[in-house]
Amino acid sequence: MRALLINVSLMGAVAAGAAWAANSALSVPDMHVSHTTGECVKVINYTDTQYTCERQPTKYNHIWVK
Repeated sequence: MRALLINVSLMGAVAAGAAWAANSALSVPDMHVSHTTGECVKVINYTDTQYTCERQPTKYNHIWVK
């Protein structure tokens, strides 16, 4: 019974860690950058924090566009 309790606790901790990691990865905004000029074209936000090209996030998914 004790081993079952330990296994369930560990599985719960791993599941919670995986959920946290997935949430963190999916909430990173996308920044579209012009391939020609190298400047920001637009930012797509996935959370309530509104980033723009003028107010860029510290972490973002870099996407090259024409």
